[in-house]
Amino acid sequence: PLQLPARRQPQDEHPAGTRYRAKTEAEVSCGKEELEGTVTIGCGEIAAVQYLAKIIEKFHEIHPLVVFDIYTANADQIRQRMDEGLSDIGLLLEPSDIEQYEYIRMPVTEKWAAIVPSGVPLSKRNSVTAEELAKVPVIMPSRKKVHAEVANWFGKHYEHLNIAAVSNLSTNSALLVEAGLGYALTIEGALPFLKESRIRMIPLSPELTATSVLAWKRQLPFSSATEHFLEFFRKEAEDQ
Repeated sequence: PLQLPARRQPQDEHPAGTRYRAKTEAEVSCGKEELEGTVTIGCGEIAAVQYLAKIIEKFHEIHPLVVFDIYTANADQIRQRMDEGLSDIGLLLEPSDIEQYEYIRMPVTEKWAAIVPSGVPLSKRNSVTAEELAKVPVIMPSRKKVHAEVANWFGKHYEHLNIAAVSNLSTNSALLVEAGLGYALTIEGALPFLKESRIRMIPLSPELTATSVLAWKRQLPFSSATEHFLEFFRKEAEDQ
C-alpha cells in the first residue's frame, strides 16, 4: 500500500516562539478592568529585587488577578530562560550581554561586599581591602563577566588569591562562610536577612558598584498581562 510521508513541521518554526504563542493564548484579559494572566520574571539575588517587589505590589493592587511567577538564578541562566521562552522578563546584574533585548536600567546602585564570619577581626571593620582578603580563603562569584569585574577590583592581589570555591548564588556562598570555608564576595542586597550572630557583610574598600537592568526579548509576542506590567514599570521608573 502507498505510504504517505510523515508530516513535517514548518522549517521556520522556533521552539521559543511556539512556547510564547501557547502561553499568550492561555493568558487572556477578561475585560478592561479584569486583567488576568501570569507574568514570569527571572531575577538574581540583588538589591534591585526590593525595588522590583514594590512595583509588583503596586501593579497587583490594580490588577489582583495577575499572578507573578518568580524564578531565581544568575543573569546567564535567566537570559537562557528568556531565549527559550520560559521567562518573559529578566532582572539582570551587569555586566551582561543585553544587545538583543529591550531594557530599562534600574534606579538602584548595587554595592559589593565581603561576607565574613562573625567574631573574626574583619567582622568589626567598616570596610575591607583587597590586600586583606588576599590573606584568607575566598569564595568568588562563578559568572565569568562578574568574576572578571571582581578580579579587576583585586588588581595585583588577584594572582595571590586562595580561591576556595566559586558559587552562582549568594545564599549558598553565605552557607559556605558559616561552615568556615572562606570569605565570600557578593552584592550587598543579596542577603537582606543576615544572621549577624554567625556572619557579617563588610563593604569593600575602595567601593565596587554595579548596575542592573530589567530586560525582555525584542519582537516577541507577550501576554496582555506582561505587556501591561512592562508599560506600568516603565512609567514608574520614569517617575523616579
